[in-house]
Amino acid sequence: MVAGVQIHSAQAQDAQKQILTEDALKFLAALHRTFDATRQSLLVARETVQQRLDAGEKLDFPSETAHIRADPSWLCAPPGPGLEDRRVEITGPTDRKMVINALNSGTKTFMADFEDANCPTLANMLNGQVNLRDAVRRQIDFESGGKAYKLKENPAVLIVRPRGWHLDEPRITVDNQPLSGSLFDFALYFFHNAHELIKRGSGPYFYLPKMEHYLEARLWNDVFNFSQSYIGLPHGVIRATVLIETLPAAFQMEEILFELRTHSAGLNCGRWDYIFSFIKRRRADRSAVLPDRKDVTMEVGFMDSYVRLLIQTCHKRRVAAMGGMSAQIPIKNDPKANEIAMNKVRADKLREVTNGHDGTWIAHPLINGIAMEVFNEHMLGPNQYHVRREEVRVAAADLLNTTVPGEVTLEGVRSNVATSLAYSAAWLGGNGCIPLNWLMEDAATAEITRIQLWQWVKYGIRVADTGAVITAAWVDTLVDEIAPTLTSAAITKENLDIVSRYLKAQVRREWPSEFLTSDLMGYLAVRDGCPAQWQRSVL
Repeated sequence: MVAGVQIHSAQAQDAQKQILTEDALKFLAALHRTFDATRQSLLVARETVQQRLDAGEKLDFPSETAHIRADPSWLCAPPGPGLEDRRVEITGPTDRKMVINALNSGTKTFMADFEDANCPTLANMLNGQVNLRDAVRRQIDFESGGKAYKLKENPAVLIVRPRGWHLDEPRITVDNQPLSGSLFDFALYFFHNAHELIKRGSGPYFYLPKMEHYLEARLWNDVFNFSQSYIGLPHGVIRATVLIETLPAAFQMEEILFELRTHSAGLNCGRWDYIFSFIKRRRADRSAVLPDRKDVTMEVGFMDSYVRLLIQTCHKRRVAAMGGMSAQIPIKNDPKANEIAMNKVRADKLREVTNGHDGTWIAHPLINGIAMEVFNEHMLGPNQYHVRREEVRVAAADLLNTTVPGEVTLEGVRSNVATSLAYSAAWLGGNGCIPLNWLMEDAATAEITRIQLWQWVKYGIRVADTGAVITAAWVDTLVDEIAPTLTSAAITKENLDIVSRYLKAQVRREWPSEFLTSDLMGYLAVRDGCPAQWQRSVL
């Protein structure tokens, strides 16, 4: 055992032996001891920003970095091998079957997700690492239920998304402190696979989520440099794409690219989390109340402005401007409904490619044909870095524009309650990615639904079609009515009871919790056998 390192769970013993080796734990401990104090200070800085926003300050482009934005001379690193053309990317959790299906989907890349599409039980996290290690070495084939799953020739390029800076990994502690979930996920994949990936003509590629400040990007860059040196690789072999999925980050896109410029592979429009952050960071601003979730489309003012600025920023610095997720999945046994859903996908991808995006996200292999067809027709080269969008002018007021056509309806409220309960209960049951109403949903959807319910209660919003005021008591009634209808093999009554209590408590808070995944993590860790003293859960 490595001095100062403790493992607080006996789950997934076989995976522990393969992944939590002595050398890997030494690497984790070195990262924690070098960088965790900085991580903690940056999380405190987020709270300070929120307090200023609550007091009435408005977000703006930072004055101290105006020189970086004004300097046309700096560019980001060229694409890593295999990342020149990213026109369609598929995302999903690290389950063995899903990894094979995604790598075989025909898309250009696969983002294997340890974050929002994954439930972070220790078994999921470590078995996921085993699956990715085996995929890198082309040793992932297996049989299940009489069906063979085999990796085809020339699979999609692998990109890994670790958890965000805010999440702890409580089942592994260093010097009596929980590890960062970000460092845990990144380090284990990098340590076990970086040399092998480079030998095979690829590289260690990552998606970085939930950042709110360019100093958080600087921390990642420092981690990358330290890690490459630690295992004897030259600096600059890592590539990382940053998800712009928080409102503060939208004001610092150039600075984030600048901090990561020797490792940057671009930016991505993390659209669902961005809506969540728009509400959360403006929680004290009644003018920021949004209508039904379905009305907050990519065409509304603040979303369109953020997309156009992201494309302009990325192409100015010669990196990929990746589009967002189409969550639709094929609707079986209803051709008409399926046609409507697929037309939505086609329109979404057409909007992205004509705006200048270099690629897009899908959630299901059967959507690849539509997305690929649209991008092949309208993007003749490997990317659109040449589409500079120099005519774009986005001001701070555009990113904060709260003009969103639509209303809060009874169906919108009920849908938010049902989606929040169903996803959160499935998450507690170990599943981070579930189909709901023919959409593939992950944690971002649950966060939007939770925070919208909180916002509507906080500001006493009236339902347009009934005139009723949305109150905590009414949400209670809806929870009690809807929860019993949601039980299934993946959603147990025990977990529904937990998330029902959680949602009822959330809509009564002065301010909403930062992340439901942080709040509910305690239940997962306790079930994994982790002692309670390592938990930070509000529960």
